[in-house]
Amino acid sequence: HVQLVEFGGGSVQDGGSLRLSCVVSRLRSNCMAWFRQAPGKQREEVASIYTGDGRTVAADSVKGRFTISQDNAKNTVYLQMNSLKPEDAAMYYCATCDRLIWGRGTQVTVS
Repeated sequence: HVQLVEFGGGSVQDGGSLRLSCVVSRLRSNCMAWFRQAPGKQREEVASIYTGDGRTVAADSVKGRFTISQDNAKNTVYLQMNSLKPEDAAMYYCATCDRLIWGRGTQVTVS
């Protein structure tokens, strides 16, 4: 069955880095994205990548700090997060850009 599985969450200090991975199984999507949701806040799209040409889009709140990328040979989408801030703490989800298919999420904590 179609499956998106996220890895790489954890706890880091303010200014630290993490790399999230999303392994994609049995799915071909022309666009993949990372979303996040903090307690009491709406889910927001962080970054997306068009899998055909690699074009990326990032939210203003993370531009210059977060980078989305893909490794087609590994069926994996990454989110490199640098200069993390406490406000970046959230559950991070991998999903198709149309929001129809979701992973279960991975928690990021910044202290």
